[in-house]
Amino acid sequence: MAATTTTTTTNHDLRASADLHSQSHDGLLFWQFMVAGSVAGCAEHMAMFPVDTIKTRMQALVSCPIKSVGVRTAFRSILLSDGPSGFYRGIAAMGLGAGPAHAVYFSVYELCKKSLSGGNPNNHLAHAASGVCATVMSDAVLTPMDMVKQRLQLSGGAGGAYTGVWHCVKQVFKDEGFRAFYASYRTTVLMNAPFTAVHFATYEAAKKSAPLNGDDEETLIVHATAGAAAGALAALVTTPFDVVKTQLQCQGVCGCDRFTSGSIRHVIKTIVKKDGYKGLLRGWVPRMLFHAPAAAICWSTYEAAKDFFQDRNDLKNNSDMRPE
Repeated sequence: MAATTTTTTTNHDLRASADLHSQSHDGLLFWQFMVAGSVAGCAEHMAMFPVDTIKTRMQALVSCPIKSVGVRTAFRSILLSDGPSGFYRGIAAMGLGAGPAHAVYFSVYELCKKSLSGGNPNNHLAHAASGVCATVMSDAVLTPMDMVKQRLQLSGGAGGAYTGVWHCVKQVFKDEGFRAFYASYRTTVLMNAPFTAVHFATYEAAKKSAPLNGDDEETLIVHATAGAAAGALAALVTTPFDVVKTQLQCQGVCGCDRFTSGSIRHVIKTIVKKDGYKGLLRGWVPRMLFHAPAAAICWSTYEAAKDFFQDRNDLKNNSDMRPE
């Protein structure tokens, strides 16, 4: 009887060990990070999409018919020209891109964080480097749909250049070729690399420095506050690159200029020549207004999804370890 009990216990221990080794990081499986990230990304972009539309309109060159120079002016311009639905033009494109891109984003981040941090939760350099790796991969997925989204945001109304997502994709491919979908990829990576480095490092630092409750557990408020601080700071630092990205993605739409070169330096010179150095900061207010709450929504949703999967995995592991 003792031998049987010992064998049974050993088998359970082996199964528990196998379960633990099949999990990639923080007790979660790879696909669970992807699902959590996808849900978080969709929640973030869907909730804050109207603010993103205002930012895109503000960042268009002054040759565009809608010459928005402030948040209030941009808001009125969209409302008068397109009505309330104008704030949501292109949301379908973002919905198609945000889910897969954020699934890649967060899963790559978690795996790189595990690999680079060496188990040290205070290794902010590892967090920053992991964020850079994550954005390079996710931007390859999101950039085409982001381009479609911005063109639809800028080309509003019944007389707009594009009637919808599929029409925009076909028209761009026909007129400009496949390269147009990735015209801003280099700029996007150069923008998002420092953005995510600042974002993840700030988020992890703010989260670790936040006061915990009696159970030493991070709360929804901690995640939301840390995310908002990280999003606002990262957005402010990288606004010039975001302006360049918008120019490249929206060139030729709504009367906006086309560039003879996709060089970042060339675009910056064009912006400065037409709008002065202040042109590189166009849309910084709605960009911060977007990223602060968006990051709060994204991180709190992501952490909540992780907690859900963690509880599910713990329940499964405890059930597997019960004596038969």
